[in-house]
Amino acid sequence: MPRLPTLPGPRPPWLRVRVPAPEVTAEVERLMRSKSLVTVCEEARCPNQHECWGLHRTATFMLLGEVCTRHCGFCNVGKGRPGSVDPGEPQRVAEAVAALGLSFAVVTSVNRDDLEDGGAGHFAQTIAWIRALNPACGVEVLVPDFQGREEDLRTVLAAGPRVLNHNVETVPSLYHRVRPDADYRRSLELLRRAARWRDEKAPEMKVKSGAMLGLGETDAEVQALLGDWRASGVDVVTLGQYLPPSPTHLPLRRFVKPEEFDQYREQGLSLGIPRVESGPLVRSSYHARESAGD
Repeated sequence: MPRLPTLPGPRPPWLRVRVPAPEVTAEVERLMRSKSLVTVCEEARCPNQHECWGLHRTATFMLLGEVCTRHCGFCNVGKGRPGSVDPGEPQRVAEAVAALGLSFAVVTSVNRDDLEDGGAGHFAQTIAWIRALNPACGVEVLVPDFQGREEDLRTVLAAGPRVLNHNVETVPSLYHRVRPDADYRRSLELLRRAARWRDEKAPEMKVKSGAMLGLGETDAEVQALLGDWRASGVDVVTLGQYLPPSPTHLPLRRFVKPEEFDQYREQGLSLGIPRVESGPLVRSSYHARESAGD
């Protein structure tokens, strides 16, 4: 049986990226390996490594191993049975943040539905360690949905992240194909709960979410998504081009033109979303420090 094409034609010129400087990537890679840590920047083959690592001094760390309990069709992280939780990982992440002189750190994780708290306590410990060793460093956490458990979300929020991020990834009609183990309404509820926490207890915190385009969504669906984000109290939105990590991942339906991304930015801002990062190369942690207001 012939394999579906991964891309709908040659990659357009606006998706050509600058290769990270070897000395920049080597510095980060050596430190990550020495501390047995993983960055999403590497795992997801992010096109913005040069800018984030070299210019803005930000990086995205992935907690709780390299194996995910869910089966999202777009993701390059391995799926299956995860290993045990490493209790020393939060401290090592904070040590790496200090060694790299980062001004802002993004911390995410694989989904760990096998854990009683979904990894919420591990997130909280990581925030605490970064605060202890790097008081001036801002922290964004990109969290899973914790299967809808509000107490787990509150565990993370109580640790005081600068930004609480949870990506919906795509529009509702594509969830069965893109995020078969997730629920769009559950993700929106998490964002609403985080926004209520912000309003009641942490007015400086930002609530953030993002999605990929080019998977088959319609213009009307993207506009509806922007409206849902606004209604949920989201402060920061990221919209970027989906690019399949390999031929075995979900195929790309189309390349979204830069002017379309510009239109979505303007639409989001007109709805009242304070900040909208929208462009072909935008990823979830793109301009993370600037989006946080740091």
